[in-house]
Amino acid sequence: MSDLRGRQLAHLTRPFSRPALVVVDVQRDFADPDLLGAYGLTDAALATLDRTVTRIADLVDAARAAEVPVVWVELGSDPARPWRSGNWLREGDYDAPMSPDEPCRIGTPGAEWYQMHPAEGEPRIVKRGYSGFLGTDLDTRLRATGCDWLAVVGLTSECCVYATAQDAVQLDWPVVVPQDTTTAYDHHVNAAALFQLSLNVAVLSDADEVVELWKKAVR
Repeated sequence: MSDLRGRQLAHLTRPFSRPALVVVDVQRDFADPDLLGAYGLTDAALATLDRTVTRIADLVDAARAAEVPVVWVELGSDPARPWRSGNWLREGDYDAPMSPDEPCRIGTPGAEWYQMHPAEGEPRIVKRGYSGFLGTDLDTRLRATGCDWLAVVGLTSECCVYATAQDAVQLDWPVVVPQDTTTAYDHHVNAAALFQLSLNVAVLSDADEVVELWKKAVR
């Protein structure tokens, strides 16, 4: 372990440190193979996605067992309040109404959590763009738990996980991203996203190490 990484992890496990787990967008429109046909995922990408979702669910269970707060961030696309700049970027028409194919439209099956669900009392943050912090009270809710560092997991690594983790570090949160609990729909894209995260945003880890950090922090 490098001296820098050792200092980083020592800060996370110092006495009275308090971690939280932030789960981003593990919703059917992003994770259910039956709804991903338009993305053209290969069999290998689908297998990686399945493993990633399983690892996220396992980490959620471990967080609950360790009494680490779990906070859920979910996309809620509202036709009455379309994200116009996103529409312009993807479709070229700023003023068009929201497409019926927009992912995670509020009230549709695609917006539901996939293979995991928030437990009673766990905060749920509904966002309309990429970052869980933009236009939400996520920062306030996290601080209300008394936590002081974050593990960020979910889908996808280059988009909403990256945006959420980047905003977190800019809001003064130390951030850890377990590499086996996020992915993209292409392994090259995922590798690039993880590289970018490691450069300027987060300490990269894996789920097993994060659980060990939680155990040390709890002690």
